[in-house]
Amino acid sequence: MRLDVYVAQYWPEQSRSTWQKLIEAGHVTVNGQVVTSVKYDLGEDDYVNVVEPKAPDHTDKTLPIIYEDENVIVINKPVGVLTHSKGALNDEFTVAEFVRPKTTYKADSNRPGIIHRLDRATSGVILCVKNDETASYISRQFSQRTARKRYAAVTSGIPSQHEAVIDLPIGRNPNAPSTFRVDAGGKHAETYYLLADHSVKHALVRLEPKTGRTHQLRVHLAYIKCPIVGDEVYGVEKADRMYLHAEQLEVTLPGGNRQTFTSPIPESFGKKAKE
Repeated sequence: MRLDVYVAQYWPEQSRSTWQKLIEAGHVTVNGQVVTSVKYDLGEDDYVNVVEPKAPDHTDKTLPIIYEDENVIVINKPVGVLTHSKGALNDEFTVAEFVRPKTTYKADSNRPGIIHRLDRATSGVILCVKNDETASYISRQFSQRTARKRYAAVTSGIPSQHEAVIDLPIGRNPNAPSTFRVDAGGKHAETYYLLADHSVKHALVRLEPKTGRTHQLRVHLAYIKCPIVGDEVYGVEKADRMYLHAEQLEVTLPGGNRQTFTSPIPESFGKKAKE
């Protein structure tokens, strides 16, 4: 039997694809020797053992906290930080790992405390929960669209209207499955925008997504020929970062207290919009 098939069968808590990565990373031994070939053919008397990867130590790392109580923690996420790990072998510091010691919600997964996400290249307000009850309470507000989100972006090009609603469905791009596009057969997606400032080449826009599709703001702005500066997937202009920032989140907390959490727009956004 192939080594990857064997370990996936006897240690089913991980998928075969994850085990293939673990084998290649040196976490499986055969007869006491590390084997890194997933295609290694096992004999009947071979002894297989799994060497568990050590959990990374992130105790010395922190993130800026906007607000915290017994139910939620609101973080000002920096550019470059993942919301949560994408797989079993990703040991980098994430928002989820920062929140893990503070939450019981999905504590045994790779996304403890996470009920919504920001892309790695997006900065700003992200709310995490500390228990299952709060997760249900606030997730319902996202799904029913009673939570309000506002973003700021700098675009390459100037929108033709001062303000408008982009109401265009979004679906996965079959030619690049990790990306999305405006697609008549996609899911309903709606974005309100307001032009706040502009130069000859760039615009600073405020954005309020009425729906929460993956990459929605990036796809909608690219479709109207105003892609976000620094967007390496949908954009046309390289920059020191992707100029998209989650500026504000308004939700009702457990107990009925409606609150608005804000992360000021980085100064670089105003400067870039005037270039």
